[in-house]
Amino acid sequence: MKSLKEIACGQTVTVVKLHGDGALRRRILDMGITKGAKVYVRKVAPLGDPIELTVRGYELTIRKSDAELIEVN
Repeated sequence: MKSLKEIACGQTVTVVKLHGDGALRRRILDMGITKGAKVYVRKVAPLGDPIELTVRGYELTIRKSDAELIEVN
């Protein structure tokens, strides 16, 4: 399995599992990134951080460190 951090720009993936715990996990879930959600990687900043995504019809920007905790297929 890959983490969301490894996905190239322009690809759509499905969330398989969330790693991490506590407030960080809760924040990721509150953003709509839940198991089974489709995530489209819109842009990756020139230095790789942050990553711009489309999740559930809205745009979202997350840090690379947060994207590493999201396992996708």
